[in-house]
Amino acid sequence: MPLIKSISGFRGTIGGRAGENLTPEDIVACTAAFGYWVLKTTGNAKIVVGTDGRLSREIVSGLVINTLRALGIRVINVGLSTTPTVEMAVVWENAGGGIILTASHNPAEWNALKLLNARGEFISAADGQEVLHLLQQGGFEYAPVHRIGTCEDRTDCIERHIESILALPSVDAAAVRARRYHIIVDPVNSTGAIAVPPLLKALGCTCTLINGDITGQFAHNPEPLPEHLTQLSEAVVRERAHLGIAVDPDVDRLVLICEDGQPFGEEYTLVAIADYILGLHGPGGSTVSNLSSSRALRDVAARHGAQYFAAAVGEVNVVEKMKAVGAVIGGEGNGGVIYPALHYGRDALVGIALFLTHLAKSGKSAGKLRRTYPDYFMVKARIERSADLPLERIFSFLQKKYCHLPLNTEDGLKIDFPEGWVHLRPSNTEPIVRLYAEASSPEQASQLVEAIQHDILQA
Repeated sequence: MPLIKSISGFRGTIGGRAGENLTPEDIVACTAAFGYWVLKTTGNAKIVVGTDGRLSREIVSGLVINTLRALGIRVINVGLSTTPTVEMAVVWENAGGGIILTASHNPAEWNALKLLNARGEFISAADGQEVLHLLQQGGFEYAPVHRIGTCEDRTDCIERHIESILALPSVDAAAVRARRYHIIVDPVNSTGAIAVPPLLKALGCTCTLINGDITGQFAHNPEPLPEHLTQLSEAVVRERAHLGIAVDPDVDRLVLICEDGQPFGEEYTLVAIADYILGLHGPGGSTVSNLSSSRALRDVAARHGAQYFAAAVGEVNVVEKMKAVGAVIGGEGNGGVIYPALHYGRDALVGIALFLTHLAKSGKSAGKLRRTYPDYFMVKARIERSADLPLERIFSFLQKKYCHLPLNTEDGLKIDFPEGWVHLRPSNTEPIVRLYAEASSPEQASQLVEAIQHDILQA
């Protein structure tokens, strides 16, 4: 798999031939470009670095840290950590930026450099283009030997992150402690193992870990989808636990399993938490999710007299929209919760605390709470892109055919039907168009997909 250089960072597989994968040469060059950009744009010679638990972490971390030092940058190394913790550490340290070494839900052979600005948020598209331009130019000037940067270790960042969560007025630790929840946690052999249990302990929960050794040898596919979480579901039922919690390797996605072993639904993590937060704020609140997320969030917002807004796919786009509309809660339907009262980044840890507070105050089991939300079903498909049928032609045809329906062209094309919606968007990494559909039944969602696929053949 070739190295992917994008506006959000750099990722690829470790090992193999130079020029084809994420090699040491690539890691050094990409780090130098970002470090130089931070120096050039902020004048702040301090960058925070943290890593998830994957196999290549020590090699990649060493290359990144020492390249930054060679530029004369002071590195704050938080070591094994979570993406949201690193994001918050950038602000705590008054740093010029941050680098998170994680390939998120990708398999063990992958790694990536995710880039943060001085606000601890993912860099914008415009900033990403500048970094890519610097990478293409090359020729960076490194510091003379007497001005080489330093590296300082920080070991208390996860603890500080948890303390910040517990200090939130919306987190009622006493209410959660009174319920004495027993929870099974699957951190898939990564840093959730050192972040989720101490949070649950602080909330008075007992916790059983499965796949809790930080080996980087993921016990299953690390994307927290139901088909990968059968072991967690079985453990919840076997141990008669109140809840199952799964996170991805960098702990920015939160997926829940009900007491009967059934998935709460990754789309419904944000829905449930938004229900709680919007209830606190009342009609003045608003929420944001991306265009490919469930309609259930819009329904819940309407129930509270709140506004719902959609953003283009991608965390940076959701954050920009949230800031623009003053949203009190938002995120993405993959289990990514963004709570601005803490910070602007997907954060499974704050998601856990907010969900447990909501669950405790509701007096319901997870399964009963889930049944209070509307049921929608999503179907995902892919369409191979062809030079014989340009994307512009497909979109133009569909826009004309469905001009009588609400259309959104902010990110590909989304069509809102009375019974559901369809979203088509080109992939950033593959020569395909992603096709998502949601409706009130699996059959209706499949019918929407089939109808659009038939339309494309007519284009």
